[in-house]
Amino acid sequence: MPSLSKKYRIKQCCQLLFGLTVGVILLHFLFVSNNPKVPNERDPEDVPIPYPYPAPTELPQVICTENISVYNMSTFNSETQNFKDFLVYRHCRAFPLLLDAPMKCGGPDNEDVFLLLAIKTAPGNYERREAIRRTWGEEKTYNGAKVKRIFLSGVPRDKEQTKRMLQLLSTESEIFQDIVQWNFEDSFYNLTLKQVLFHHWLEQKCPSAQFIFNGDDDVFVHTLNVITYLQSTEITGMKSHLFVGALNEGMPLIREKNSKYYVSKEIFPADSYDPYCGGGGILMSSFTAFSIHKESQYIPLIPIDDAYLGMCLKRAGLTPENHDGIRTFGIKIPNNIDSFDPCFYQHMLTVHRFMPFEMLIMWKSLQITKHSCLSHSKTVINVTKFN
Repeated sequence: MPSLSKKYRIKQCCQLLFGLTVGVILLHFLFVSNNPKVPNERDPEDVPIPYPYPAPTELPQVICTENISVYNMSTFNSETQNFKDFLVYRHCRAFPLLLDAPMKCGGPDNEDVFLLLAIKTAPGNYERREAIRRTWGEEKTYNGAKVKRIFLSGVPRDKEQTKRMLQLLSTESEIFQDIVQWNFEDSFYNLTLKQVLFHHWLEQKCPSAQFIFNGDDDVFVHTLNVITYLQSTEITGMKSHLFVGALNEGMPLIREKNSKYYVSKEIFPADSYDPYCGGGGILMSSFTAFSIHKESQYIPLIPIDDAYLGMCLKRAGLTPENHDGIRTFGIKIPNNIDSFDPCFYQHMLTVHRFMPFEMLIMWKSLQITKHSCLSHSKTVINVTKFN
């Protein structure tokens, strides 16, 4: 039987061991938990990927049932798969917003926005969006007219890219607050759907903007010229009709099924479209934009977005007009002249098409050479003229 002194020493050792254990645990929580381990650069699996904005990784469910009646069309089986898909889901227009910019115009009662730049973009076109933000899409005031910017997008067709593209657009949205994205497949055949959804968004989120530029993300816009032209009309955007661009009249429908512009006689029997402006760049008043939204509710979608706008205008009793300074088909320059000479663009409103690096170069060049283009007077286009 151990002595009392031996029992006391054993008790002391147990108490000391218990104290040391508790101390180690406390030190762990104080120093390790509050100061997480710095990841080892050689061990990438330990490095967390920073997502500054909680990007969705799973898309919300879209309730859109197939229109099975189209299977009875006599030509359905001979159509391309893209056109079949368009026909089956042509009626669907209710798609949830994934990203929004609800305060882009300062709220529904704010009347400060003179021009809203609404730019159609595909999810992966980051370089184009960034070039626009740095150049003609900068949010600022010209001649007392406030300019705001949004990009309109859907989700990628390639499902493998969806997660990364959602993260990209979510990050851009957090930084710039200029992304409006819906949960529909972003494709050529859904450009009309994107247009209709934008007009609904405009009426809900930015009803007081006076004018809208609606165009692609590969056009170059001389923003000051656009403002100058709009101010020269001396109209109130919310009360007067305006719809100008590169006018197309009597444009025949494309019936060749291998063309992306193909439209079947079953959904558009006429041989030519109503007058419309090329969708690469259009200027419209908010009055006209809201009229389009109203009439679009009664007109079935077709896959040619700009021609569809012409159909809406006709139903509203409104007409599109041509503007010489809006060149959505590019401009013709003599062979002996540099096609990138900024003097040929100084009086333009919109020109299609520009690569991102070309936007940056042209924007800077126009600032430098705006007072030294007298030798190119024959190319001058009056920015207040449209015919």
